[in-house]
Amino acid sequence: MKIIKKISIFALFVTFIFALAACGKTGLGNSSNDNKSTTQKSAKELKLGVSISTTNNPYFVAMKDGLEKAAGEKEVTLKIADAQDDAARQADDIQNFISQNVDALLINPVDSDAIVTSIKAANNANIPVILIDRGSNGGEVLTTVASDNVEAGKMAAEFITKQLGEKAKTFELSGVPGASATVDRGKGFEQISKTNLDVLSSQSANFDRAKALNTAQNMIQGNKEVQAIFAQNDEMALGAAQAVKAAGLSNVLIVGIDGQPDAHDAIAKGDITATIAQQPAKMGEIAIQSAIDHYQGKKLEKETVSPIYLVTKDNVDQHNW
Repeated sequence: MKIIKKISIFALFVTFIFALAACGKTGLGNSSNDNKSTTQKSAKELKLGVSISTTNNPYFVAMKDGLEKAAGEKEVTLKIADAQDDAARQADDIQNFISQNVDALLINPVDSDAIVTSIKAANNANIPVILIDRGSNGGEVLTTVASDNVEAGKMAAEFITKQLGEKAKTFELSGVPGASATVDRGKGFEQISKTNLDVLSSQSANFDRAKALNTAQNMIQGNKEVQAIFAQNDEMALGAAQAVKAAGLSNVLIVGIDGQPDAHDAIAKGDITATIAQQPAKMGEIAIQSAIDHYQGKKLEKETVSPIYLVTKDNVDQHNW
């Protein structure tokens, strides 16, 4: 009986030790970016799930094209879901990818707060997360591939100041409330505008051209002495240009951010003045390569910065996506 009792105690001890070891495992090591615990895979073996905020915007269509092109060249299997600017829909899409046990999630968040729950769900499932263009306010990610949106906002305000001088009467059209791009572009713009410009009004138009047209029309009705309009993306800048034209105003300086083809055309025609151009297709390419690098045991930086540049009528023919 004593021998049996000793064996039972030993068996319980061994079970306890294995249980502790199991609790200490972190699967792919995505929460700490510890690539030593990652099961290495070739690009051909990878299955990636991509959630894009919307494809109803040329900027994100270019991003999608960049993702697909890079995946095709590297022979990575890619599944793409369009959240249609709906945070709840994006959460459902990501949950589906988690259920499919994809090797990594590439996410362009609709909302930087709402996406946190989905990222944490991926963390719990040991699925690495890479963010594109927009950040998150929580959860663990391998890297965030994005332009410096704070710098983009600053560049826009500095351009307006340089062109019109200090205290120029300015409107601001902001993006989707809660999106990191909205917060960061607004922050950068404010850093310069609070001392250099006279911002008459700042209102959200959700990064949407039609909403920007209506919002800008209302803003203009309240103050037709406006000299400049800063739009946090090109879609809103194009909407603002329509509103300016409809109001019969001239010489209103309009600056957007993104560098999309329609904006280049509008700059060439003189409908808008400038854009701070980003490279969404390049971001998609970098995101794919980041996933490949992770599964090859390479360490990723927490932030991967994609360059931006000012496009005006003087250099519009030199740049495009």
